[in-house]
Amino acid sequence: MTQPHNTHTHTHRIELTDATVREWDATVLHADRELGIVLDRSAFYPGGGGQPPDAGVLLWGGIQTRIVGARLHTDDVQLIPHDSDPLPPVGTPVRGALDDVRRSTLMRTHSAMHVLSAVVFRDFAAKVTGSSMDPGLGRMDFNLAALPDGFRSAVEDACNAAIQADHRVEVRFLPIGEIGSLVELSRAEEVRLPEGLSQVRIVDLVGLDTQADGGTHVASTRQIGAMRVVKLENKGKGFRRVRFALS
Repeated sequence: MTQPHNTHTHTHRIELTDATVREWDATVLHADRELGIVLDRSAFYPGGGGQPPDAGVLLWGGIQTRIVGARLHTDDVQLIPHDSDPLPPVGTPVRGALDDVRRSTLMRTHSAMHVLSAVVFRDFAAKVTGSSMDPGLGRMDFNLAALPDGFRSAVEDACNAAIQADHRVEVRFLPIGEIGSLVELSRAEEVRLPEGLSQVRIVDLVGLDTQADGGTHVASTRQIGAMRVVKLENKGKGFRRVRFALS
């Protein structure tokens, strides 16, 4: 049954400033099968920038509603409930809880993506042309005409050295007017930001890499663990794909 929509919906996104939060209290602002569940406060990452959305549960009145995904719609994070689970009515206090293993692994993977892009840009002057990730697995495409001898082992060794150097990971927001060059804040060939953006979220692997980014990350690179380059692929003229796994 569709619940009446609260016209003042706006989700405060906890994960943008604190990626360590796994449980929190919130109030339901909207709930239906088509548009999902909107909370006033949410730590569910809604997906974007190659990072998949979070999953978890909402607990309310002795009932559990499984959340199988999330998406961003203007300023609202729309949580996607499991088809067979009940919807909490508008105004219901709920307890949100993330799937910790999924979120933590995606944080490690996303930070590893930044390490990989930084190393390839630094050592081979190549930028990213595409990327995607799953928990513990990632792939990045680079504008490399050819792979030098020893590329695979050189990249893997350099990435693991950077990880073990334990670079601190900091997040901050800058007014868009203070951004000197967006090109310098991206390892991608094409830089695109949403229209009307007033602030840019910056993720800084201090001493290694600084990028505009909206995803969740570990607190320092050593938390990534170890990284292994599992496959190199030729994706056409000037494009090479690197696939990696975490351990």
